[in-house]
Amino acid sequence: MDNPYQPDDIKPDAMLMNKARSPSQYQDGDGMSYSEKEALKQLPEASSWPKFTGTGEYDHMELIDYIDGLFIDVPSIPDYWITARLNTAFKGHASIWYTEMKEIHGRRNWPWWKSQIIQKYSNGTWIWQKTMSFENDKYSVDKDPYEWCLRQSKRLKAIDPQMNIQMRNHKLLTQLPGEL
Repeated sequence: MDNPYQPDDIKPDAMLMNKARSPSQYQDGDGMSYSEKEALKQLPEASSWPKFTGTGEYDHMELIDYIDGLFIDVPSIPDYWITARLNTAFKGHASIWYTEMKEIHGRRNWPWWKSQIIQKYSNGTWIWQKTMSFENDKYSVDKDPYEWCLRQSKRLKAIDPQMNIQMRNHKLLTQLPGEL
């Protein structure tokens, strides 16, 4: 059955389509299968998700990492359970952007939203700023080593999300004073 409000690129979980299920698949007759109820129990409350304001240095990356982690931790979560909760994670400027995008493009899946967030907030200027911040933040003994490494590691992940841990460590070592 076609839904005129659903874009063609959204493919709802087949388990949730109008497929016939035996009564034994339902719990309490509410229309949800046992596996759906178990997945829903594992999904954290949307109020506990990281907030995305559009002004924090890395808050869009934190939200993306968090949601990607949900799909890893609870692989049976239907995509629309995540995207339906996005409006609670967006605040301030990002909320306005999200509302406008939703009005223009309608319901979309998580990969689409992730792509749009990256395109909007991980733009060339932002990446250049992270690159300059990384290069200018050399380690010195007056800095907390853990905080410095964490800050620099976040910058490297922002500059190149595909960078492996060995390369990240190598780049961190280049920021240390003297010879190794």
